[in-house]
Amino acid sequence: MIASVRGVVTATGSDHAVIEVGGVGLAVQCAPGTLADLRVGQPARLATSLVVREDSLTLYGFADDDAKSLFELLQTASGVGPRLAQAVLAVHTPDAVRKAIANADTAALTRVPGIGKKGAERLVLELRDRIGPVVVGADGAAGVTGGGWPEQVRQALVGLGWTAGQADQAVAAVAETIDGPTPAVPVLLKQAIRLLGRTR
Repeated sequence: MIASVRGVVTATGSDHAVIEVGGVGLAVQCAPGTLADLRVGQPARLATSLVVREDSLTLYGFADDDAKSLFELLQTASGVGPRLAQAVLAVHTPDAVRKAIANADTAALTRVPGIGKKGAERLVLELRDRIGPVVVGADGAAGVTGGGWPEQVRQALVGLGWTAGQADQAVAAVAETIDGPTPAVPVLLKQAIRLLGRTR
């Protein structure tokens, strides 16, 4: 399994990029949002998922590991292949996908080309219990809050019962541990909860 690639972007197309790794150019299928952040001649790191078929090996690339994990999870649902899973992530952010599935928001899911009402209902039914944490706002409702990851984690912690002061301290502590690409919000939230658990 090729879990990630890091190298210089040598070319981009409408649905893929070529990343040169150790003298080998790897074609990586990417959603438009991921491609928009890549520049020819510049280094890049993509989380990747290798899809093996009888007649092909296709590498799918993502801006972060959270999107890659969700891409792989979506394919465990009936009738969802890699192209449809990537289409979901082209239309929605990972947090928005989790929110839509957790809230049974089939209207949001059917905005993805290739997903009809029955397909959306099937996604909700099969993945709702496995979709992972959904960021919880200060009002206790599931959703994605604004303001970048510090504010999202802070509001989630307050929504879970900690004081604003405790949340601020946890966010600051988590920020000090980040070295390199920022992890996904659910990962950061878990880390903050662990830190606060020690101080209770």
